[in-house]
Amino acid sequence: MAVSGTVRKIVASITDALPIGRGVDYRPVTPVGWFAHEQAVAKLTESFAQIPPAERVHLAKSTSNLFRGRSGRGKGLDVSGLDGVIAVDPVERTADVQGMCTYEDVVDATLPYGLVPTVVPQLKTITLGGAVTGMGVESSSFRAGLPHEAVLEMDVLTGTGEVVTCSPDKNVDLYRGFPNSYGSLGYAVRLRIQLDPAAKFVELRHVRYHSAAQLAGDLEHICRDKEFAGQRVDFLDGVAFSPNELYLSLGRTTEEAGPVSDYTRTKVYYRSLQHPSGVLRDRLTLRDYLWRWDIDWFWCSRAFGAQSELGRALWPRALRRSSFYWKLIGLDRKYDIEHRLTCARRGEPHRERVVQDIEITTDKVAEWLEWFFAACDIQPVWLCPIRLREGASALVGTGEVVASAESPWPLYPLQPGKTWVNVGFWSAVPGDHMGADSSPGAFNRRIEEEVHRLGGHKSLYSEAFYTRAQFAELYGGDLPERLKAVYDPAARFAGLYEKTVGGA
Repeated sequence: MAVSGTVRKIVASITDALPIGRGVDYRPVTPVGWFAHEQAVAKLTESFAQIPPAERVHLAKSTSNLFRGRSGRGKGLDVSGLDGVIAVDPVERTADVQGMCTYEDVVDATLPYGLVPTVVPQLKTITLGGAVTGMGVESSSFRAGLPHEAVLEMDVLTGTGEVVTCSPDKNVDLYRGFPNSYGSLGYAVRLRIQLDPAAKFVELRHVRYHSAAQLAGDLEHICRDKEFAGQRVDFLDGVAFSPNELYLSLGRTTEEAGPVSDYTRTKVYYRSLQHPSGVLRDRLTLRDYLWRWDIDWFWCSRAFGAQSELGRALWPRALRRSSFYWKLIGLDRKYDIEHRLTCARRGEPHRERVVQDIEITTDKVAEWLEWFFAACDIQPVWLCPIRLREGASALVGTGEVVASAESPWPLYPLQPGKTWVNVGFWSAVPGDHMGADSSPGAFNRRIEEEVHRLGGHKSLYSEAFYTRAQFAELYGGDLPERLKAVYDPAARFAGLYEKTVGGA
């Protein structure tokens, strides 16, 4: 539907007059300080002590970036006051951050010092503790690894009710076993993280590919050389719209001033990548680059009409952010809105939600994309390369419980020296997509089978359907149970398999 110039001006005058949220402009964040942090930790441990020993416990938090169901059993821990930045040390380039602090706050607290976290996950409401105990990846991961690799020290509330400090040389089992434990061993209350210098701008080159194999080959070379066509590459990710329309986006930080794009207005970021051939250039401020995907939840805001011309004109800029889309998802889950408006009216079954991130090696990317695009009509998909930090293998062999593990992060199945590609796809398929197999999760199970066939695995923030034997093969064998025997001997927290597959 076309929007007249007069209507557009009226709507713009109204929406631009609204209080501008941090989905649009930066706002300073003041560190809470150590005294406030100690008080918040005391409140947390006291709430733990008040829960009867036979009761399971979990965090009493109102928001989550998980896409799997949870039973809600157990008592909630008081985490109020644990959502801030404690302190920033610009000399050492570190920040002490509370576990429930969002990356939006971390970024806004560190940018004034010309610093930024080494890896900033895609969505503003992802918390630091959540990214370390779960999944966190972004376009700096090809050179900086994963968020937990920047953790210098961490305080964890364990199942004994104690707050245990761990680091590469202290309580090493907990330090190495915490990533991908999803709260089964405890919850991070403080993390000291490394920071990187932050430039003002990011120059982008969007390179068009007509072949997934060619893209995968260039991806491997860029990850190795940290450059492309003679220019340094600081950020690297990609988008595949089909087997013959794919893009790599190469970012280079710079202090050089110049015009920048603003994707909180009429233009949609992922659509700006598309062009017939060659290289398309763009520029963003660093902060806008970090949150380029949050504005439209990658491309998922199109389900709410936020990417249509009319929707773009009417939707307040301050509400173009993942936190607001989560509220809409909550309403849909509560009232089954999408099904009532679409499938139910046509007499069709519920659509099967397909919200997953998988990891495969670069040599399997082309084969995976060919299979995926033939198996469903979900598009586009995100491509984000990952390499563990250089020197990560130095952790292997440390600790007592995890000493025999081949990976420095034994519950997170990535090996040093390999380039992995995170492939993200977030949509749904018809409930009868697998033909005769109409059982819940049929297509998701098929995805698990194909990923396993290709030697990959998937992130555990969404539904998983593995058997216990399959799960153990992929996620640390018996290490989750052995670690739990040390740090949660009374099973106050649900186990890793119960949480990620059973929905506990």
